[in-house]
Amino acid sequence: MVALTLPDGSVRRYDGPVSGAQLAADIGPGLAKAAIAVRLDGELADLGLPITRDTQVAIVTRKDERDALELVRHDAAHVMAEAVQELYPGTQVTIGPTIENGFYYDFARAEPFTPEDLEKIEKRMHEIVDRDEPLLREVWEREAAIEFFKTKGEAYKAQIIEGIPAEQDIRLYRQGEFIDLCRGPHLPSTGKLGHAFKLMSVAGAYWRGDSRNAMLQRIYGTAWRDEKELKEHLHRLEEAEKRDHRRLGREMGLFHQQEEAVGNVFWHPKGWTLWRTVEAYMRRRLENSGYTEVRTPQLIDRKLWEASGHWEKFRDAMFTAEAEDRILALKPMNCPGHVQIFRQGIKSYRDLPLRMAEFGACHRNEPSGALHGLMRVRAFTQDDAHIFCTEDQITSETIAFCELLQSVYRDFGFEKILVKFSDRPEKRAGTDATWDKAEGALKAAVDAAGLSWELNPGEGAFYGPKLEFQLLDAIGRLWQCGTLQVDFVLPERLDAAYVAEDGAKHRPVMLHRAILGSFERFLAILVEHHAGRFPLWLAPVQVVVTTITDAANEAAQAVADKLKAAGIRVEVDLRNEKINYKVREHSLAKVPLIYVLGEREAKEGTVSIRRLGDQKQEVLALDEALARLRSEATAPGA
Repeated sequence: MVALTLPDGSVRRYDGPVSGAQLAADIGPGLAKAAIAVRLDGELADLGLPITRDTQVAIVTRKDERDALELVRHDAAHVMAEAVQELYPGTQVTIGPTIENGFYYDFARAEPFTPEDLEKIEKRMHEIVDRDEPLLREVWEREAAIEFFKTKGEAYKAQIIEGIPAEQDIRLYRQGEFIDLCRGPHLPSTGKLGHAFKLMSVAGAYWRGDSRNAMLQRIYGTAWRDEKELKEHLHRLEEAEKRDHRRLGREMGLFHQQEEAVGNVFWHPKGWTLWRTVEAYMRRRLENSGYTEVRTPQLIDRKLWEASGHWEKFRDAMFTAEAEDRILALKPMNCPGHVQIFRQGIKSYRDLPLRMAEFGACHRNEPSGALHGLMRVRAFTQDDAHIFCTEDQITSETIAFCELLQSVYRDFGFEKILVKFSDRPEKRAGTDATWDKAEGALKAAVDAAGLSWELNPGEGAFYGPKLEFQLLDAIGRLWQCGTLQVDFVLPERLDAAYVAEDGAKHRPVMLHRAILGSFERFLAILVEHHAGRFPLWLAPVQVVVTTITDAANEAAQAVADKLKAAGIRVEVDLRNEKINYKVREHSLAKVPLIYVLGEREAKEGTVSIRRLGDQKQEVLALDEALARLRSEATAPGA
């Protein structure tokens, strides 16, 4: 007798083994048609797998987003491999996992794949889907499987099997004439995959990621539950390309990067104006929230990094220098320096909470292959702060921080925020009891802040659990920016203490927190979120004053001078060019407002106003235009 407990708590009993497919059919024809897999005691499994014991069972359908996408992308990789071997016999299939938004497979083939090849492969994939080939799970003897793939000329597959631990089954999946090594699970048949997939690109990849090994060809694809999701994804990619901060950075004259300073940024005047605008806003918000700003050294002796635990954890990512037989490191983060400031003088419980902020310049030796514009650099500035508090203050400080963070994000144009709770990693400092206390305190605090959160297992910092705040941008992408971490470990390691009400010394709790994360990355996100069309208060150049005729040059300069005196960021364009040319040029640079003056405007004391993206013009008296501009250009909270 097999008892199957369903998600609603009901139990179905069978005299012997039964498959998920049969269970779905017994529940109803609609579910039988929609079923694509099962979860057995929480583990995803093939729909046709016999269930031989009492089990918690959930039928998986395409409505189950996470599971459905994993299965669809996994099967798309297998269907692609089948298509490749049908079209190009002799090609070896190696490894093909699912990845974010899609899948890839690495192939060993002498001839390079071309864009035309990808079109052929994709077409054959659609044909395989239409064939509706059953995906059949088989368990083989190890030696038989090795011999099978060697006989087929699949040396890579044979090598993979040889490396599988002896206690693990050797599972193969058969679809038509194609057989592949895989642990599964899979959809019931290729027809269940559907046609919502597309091959995207081909790139080189070393076997097992080792440059000493052979170079393979990696074909990337994307796959979704239906055509609508695929279309939306492709639209996001198109929009992402248009919004790429590297391209917009060039067009808007914000910054550049070059080989002589890999992973660093050359900020141009307009880009640095944007930076300073964001920095001034953040400094104002922090001051109003009770933070004091500090500055800590760039180069610090390795002894402090060893004491804090960062030397052991981050040594490979730290830039070092030697001076007078001492090894110094450029700081990769600000935390130990802030503890040193806290330790100066005697601190009382009356001094807590102490909120210490720093726009700290940090350096990390990121691999060159991981660098990406402003998103990932080697030199960056964190909007870092550490709150030294008592255990009783964790909840109130968390609530205050979450409110501040949400308000800041709204001011920058981000309305939706997702929260992840990251608990203890495998490699960590501190005892399990300390981690239990830290995780319990942070969970209680985020719940008190009224925020819903999702568990992110094992992704906490090495000294404490953390909240990760993700922003949803204008085209639906998530960006992890802000963090809040509860740390009982670093104050202990670096001997931070305060005098409590009982007259004894106690360790403070250290809350590590950031809102932007790093200025560089956040500015890149801002550029892409707004597609360079910043709200007026953020725009590096808020107004360009330009002319139709030289006769208006003097009046245009006078208008610009008046705007500048009012605190408006303004440029003057008096070039002897056609007005349409000048308007197009400044529109490409994403200038929000263009004030145009001809002879009439110069004579009447008016300006003709063109807004970015708007074909209409508005003519206003200069004083009225300036009053509106002042109101619109004022930074939030200023």
